[in-house]
Amino acid sequence: MKSERISISQTCDMLKKADYIWILAHNSPDGDTIGSAYSLAYALMSLNKQVKVVCSDEISNKYSYMTDCKFQEFEPEFIVAVDVADTKLLGKATEKYLDKIDLCIDHHPSNTGYTKYLLLEEQAAATCQIMLKVIEQLGVEVSSKIADCLYTGIATDTGCFKYPSTSAETHESAAKLIRAGANTSEINRVMFDTVTVAKLAVQKDALDSIEYTFDGKCALMVISRDSVEKYNASDDEIDGLSGLPRQILGVEVGVTLKERKERDGYKVSMRSTEYVDASKICQVLGGGGHKRAAGCVIEGSLEQVKQKINKALEPYLN
Repeated sequence: MKSERISISQTCDMLKKADYIWILAHNSPDGDTIGSAYSLAYALMSLNKQVKVVCSDEISNKYSYMTDCKFQEFEPEFIVAVDVADTKLLGKATEKYLDKIDLCIDHHPSNTGYTKYLLLEEQAAATCQIMLKVIEQLGVEVSSKIADCLYTGIATDTGCFKYPSTSAETHESAAKLIRAGANTSEINRVMFDTVTVAKLAVQKDALDSIEYTFDGKCALMVISRDSVEKYNASDDEIDGLSGLPRQILGVEVGVTLKERKERDGYKVSMRSTEYVDASKICQVLGGGGHKRAAGCVIEGSLEQVKQKINKALEPYLN
C-alpha cells in the first residue's frame, strides 16, 4: 500500500469527522513524537473528541509536563500516527492495528507510505512544526499546554535550533509558541542542560570507545549494555549521546552504536556534517531518516556491525 498524499486542510477535515481517535507515537519516544501526539490530543479533546495516545514504550518522566493526563479505554474509529516513518517503529502495543492506521503526519523523507493517507512535509524541521499548522487550521486556540508540547518537539529535533534543518519557518513557529505561553527556559533547561550521574558515567565509557576510520573523517562510538547496566542508566538517560562523535573537529560522519537489550545487534545513530547524506547510507543498511541525522538497526556482533557500516560508508568517505 502506498499512501495518498493530502494537505493540512484535508487532514483537518478527516480529524473533525472522527469522534474516537487513537494517536500513535513511535517506540523509544522522543520529544517530537511525544509533543506531536499530546498537542494533537489536547487540541482534539477541546473539540470534544474521545482521544487516546498510544506508545509501546514507557515515556520518560522528564516529559511529564506534557503527559499528565489520563485517557479512557475505547476502540478507535480513526488512527493517526505522528512522527512515525515506518511501522517497524511502532512496537508491540499497536501490532494488531498496523494495517488499520488511517493517517500519518510526519516530516521524515524516508516515510514508507504505510498509511491510507499521509501528510508529509519533508522540509519541516520537526513534526511539531507541521502539527502547529494542523492545530491552527482545526480552529483550536494554542494554549500554553499545547505550546509546551509543540516547542519541546521543535527544540529537541533541531538540537535547540542548531541543526541544518532549522529554517526561518522553524523560528517563526517557535515565536508563535513563545507568544502562546510556552515555558521555553524551563523546557530548554530540562532538555539540554540537565544530566544525571548515570548518564555522565555511561558517556565516559562511550567516549573511551571512540575509534576513527577513513583518515579521521568517521568517528564511531559504542554504548554497551554492560556500561548501561553497570551504572543502572535508563535508555532515556543516554538519549543525546549519539551527537557526540560528530562534534569532533574534522569528523564528517559520527556513528553511535547502542547495543540492544537482547544483545543481538546494535541500534545505529548516524550524524553527518556537510557532504554525506546519512539517510542514504542508513537506507542501504535497512533504516532511514534525514540527510544529517539517520538511523537503523543491524544484527550481529560488534565487529560484524562495524564492517557493514564501513562498507556502506566507503563510497562516500574514500
